Amino acid sequence: MRILGVGNAAREHAIAEKLSMSRHEPKIYWVGDYLNPGIDKICKSTKGDYALADPTSPTKVLEWATKWRVDFVFIGPEEPNFHGVPDVLRKNGVPCIGATRSASMIEMSKAALRRLQWKHDLRGKLLFKTFATAEQARETLEKYSDTLTWMQNVALKPARQAGGRGVKVIDDRQLYLHDEKQKFKTSHFGWLENYMKSYSDIEDKILIEENVWGPEYTLQCFTDGRNVIGMPLVQDNKNAHEFDIGTETGGMGSISGPKKTLPFITEEEYQESLEIVKGIVRAIQATTGEDYMGIVAGQMMLTEVEGPTIIEMYSRLGDPEALNVLAMLDSDLVDICLAILSRNLKESDVKFNQKATVVKALAPKGYPAPRNLATGHPILADEDQILKNDARLFWASAQRMEDGEIVTLGSRALEILAQARDHPSASAIVERAISQVKFKDGWGAFHRSDIGTAELIERRTELASRARNLYRQRRAKGTLSRRRDWLPKVGIIDPAKTLREEIAGLGD
Repeated sequence: MRILGVGNAAREHAIAEKLSMSRHEPKIYWVGDYLNPGIDKICKSTKGDYALADPTSPTKVLEWATKWRVDFVFIGPEEPNFHGVPDVLRKNGVPCIGATRSASMIEMSKAALRRLQWKHDLRGKLLFKTFATAEQARETLEKYSDTLTWMQNVALKPARQAGGRGVKVIDDRQLYLHDEKQKFKTSHFGWLENYMKSYSDIEDKILIEENVWGPEYTLQCFTDGRNVIGMPLVQDNKNAHEFDIGTETGGMGSISGPKKTLPFITEEEYQESLEIVKGIVRAIQATTGEDYMGIVAGQMMLTEVEGPTIIEMYSRLGDPEALNVLAMLDSDLVDICLAILSRNLKESDVKFNQKATVVKALAPKGYPAPRNLATGHPILADEDQILKNDARLFWASAQRMEDGEIVTLGSRALEILAQARDHPSASAIVERAISQVKFKDGWGAFHRSDIGTAELIERRTELASRARNLYRQRRAKGTLSRRRDWLPKVGIIDPAKTLREEIAGLGD
């Protein structure tokens, strides 16, 4: 069997490793725009090959898939989906684990996701408004922010998936700071508009959402268009530094296990989250008329307003979240892929072990900005010693050069994973393994030592408990998901009702 993977990062390294472990003993082929040392090693050990090419180019990926006569393709990151790589592959008879461009719209356009949720009256949604220009956003903010509560406390986001950049959460409850926070909001609209100029594939540029709070978690699922099978929950830690301090990143590490839930999420909340993701899959299939085949994931938050709530959707495995679930997966990933492609996932035996899993990313100083400072640093990792310490290394934003040296490319250089009976034990294993990584030029690096510790998990548990108490009270009173605002000379209004009417008026 021959399998082609697409992408470059630690997620793709983990996918390549899991595919190579199959009972089918596949040859692993890969397309990426730089040479990931870990993936390259797997390709060579399985007698496959590695091509340096644009992973977002449908023609390039098809060219290599045809040349290598692969049995199917597994898409790692989101951008190949957005650029229609799965569409072109399937049109030319090459099976693909990956969402089509239309189906992946739930990730590419955050505005399209919100409209889909409101149009189909799906659970776990937030109030929102979208804008094509910063001026439109400023006008709306000036009109409503002094009267509509949800327009005061907001999350400002790029309306497109943009690698986690540009999100700002503004809590505008203090009257003496109101004017300053209004100024910051309007200035950030300009930043978002400028940042989004490089994306011409959607009309919406700026998204304003109501600000909610609670612990975040990710539910990743396999789907064949008919069946959706949930994986264990993963909690990613996006802030750069310990205890959620610092700039948001693509993810500095994550925890999962030892069961399908997390220590701060109940089984009931897991099932509610799964039903929410299933509802979105049904809705996007009804909208596009296409089967959704591959990976779908909900980045969620347990909120006081809705309980389990969608923050974003993914049309692929997360990074670093993929490392956690693939380490817990006891079933053959190739068998699961074949079941997806034959639309027989319901009969597939998908099993996960019950070990606690911790992942931590190591990044060169300069990440997440300015990344030019984090680029070009030679890195050494004693992978044999890391394995002896019961940990595993996955290469991320690091490239093997012609002389064999591995250098950083500006983002998280590598991710280290460990499994143990509990999270603190796994966290300690990763800490020992990270000491086996050095920068040859003495450049500084950082990671989050708190991920998986008892103290951080206790913080998450306390936050979840507060949110849970509030949303259960709302549910008992029949007010779950309800919002009310008051306007002068108008009285009480229902912003959710207004939004539903607006969405309905847009049609298809």
